[in-house]
Amino acid sequence: MSRLVATVLGDVALVVLVSWVFGGLARRLGQPAVIGQILAGIALGPTLLGRLPGDPSARLFPAEARPFLSVLAQIAVVLFLFVAGYEIDFRTFRTGRTAVGVAVAALLTPMALAVGAVELCGGLFSAVDPRHTGHHSFAMFLAVALSITALPVLAAIVRERGAAGTPAGTVAIAAAGFMDVAAWLVLAAVLSDSGSDSGQSTRWSWPVALALLAGFVAFVLGVVRPALRWWLNRPATLLSSPVPVALVLALGSAWVTESLGLHAVFGGFLAGLAMPRRDGVPGADVLRPMEQTSGMLLPLFFVSTGLSVDIGTLGADGVRLLGVLLVVAIAGKVVPAYGAARVHGLDTRQSALVAVMVNTRGLTELIVLDVGRSAGLIGQDLYAVLVLMALVTTLMTGPLLQSIGRASRVSDPQPSVRA
Repeated sequence: MSRLVATVLGDVALVVLVSWVFGGLARRLGQPAVIGQILAGIALGPTLLGRLPGDPSARLFPAEARPFLSVLAQIAVVLFLFVAGYEIDFRTFRTGRTAVGVAVAALLTPMALAVGAVELCGGLFSAVDPRHTGHHSFAMFLAVALSITALPVLAAIVRERGAAGTPAGTVAIAAAGFMDVAAWLVLAAVLSDSGSDSGQSTRWSWPVALALLAGFVAFVLGVVRPALRWWLNRPATLLSSPVPVALVLALGSAWVTESLGLHAVFGGFLAGLAMPRRDGVPGADVLRPMEQTSGMLLPLFFVSTGLSVDIGTLGADGVRLLGVLLVVAIAGKVVPAYGAARVHGLDTRQSALVAVMVNTRGLTELIVLDVGRSAGLIGQDLYAVLVLMALVTTLMTGPLLQSIGRASRVSDPQPSVRA
């Protein structure tokens, strides 16, 4: 046992070091640090390290250590989704006509294109993933995977580019919030319906699971949230610190959704939505420590992803399918988002910025893919193709924004437009 503990501790130290180096290099190249961390995870897996003589990847990350690393990674993902839910500004849901238009267009279009691609290119999908494409939940999962937008990564890009508070930045952030909420709800429905199709055993049938989930959501938002608001607004006491409350809420909610036969990430996201805010704004005393905690552990998730991806095994069919998915994912986001922004009054430059921003997928996409792989909705080869799609669509965001012009210099010639 002591040897196993030593192995896990050494693995954690190695992962944090390599991710820190790769993240720093990514920032030097003008990319978000998460890009470097994802690449670090892939490099430590069979794609690169595993191809060296003696398979160092298997020796550094032995099979008996991986479950422990996976548990730590899942905790990090739950906390990350808590932060994603907590950062969603509900005020934009009431006033964001432009954001709603962009969100609807940039969510439904790639979903429809994904379903169409499964029908038109069924042979190509079957060649890459023959065991899963016949399931009726497969197309809907792929629709979610191609339509998601990474709100936390997008928020970081908006801050780094100086676009916070600009029409383009505000619309993109608000639209991503809408799309994240909708996509996670659809994914929850798909997952609850996937048990019999994917071979996964579930405790309840999907209608019962959905009904239980709906009841839990109503309980958390209608009972837990007001109770927490009252508790945290009391005079300061030893038990009124918001961080332990946030941790208990996130992990407890994740436990409930995992027990319902769904994934723990849904509970983390719901907990973030339910956590009380101050005047609609997330409290820094909660947001900062939760971000830091998840940030320290998230490299373990990237390694878990990297250990499950071997890009070198993709054949010609995998490359062709990657091309199809890139066209669907990019065109399905950029074109409708640009059109919706223009229809709602944004100028050409601002609309282009919005379209490029909402095409960012990043870590949120990887979490969706991990959920689908864990549920048996997709196989390893298609998982690898979709991971590459997520990397490409996130990598292209920075260069495209630079080609359009620095977002910090974008002005709003029509201040009457409501983001």
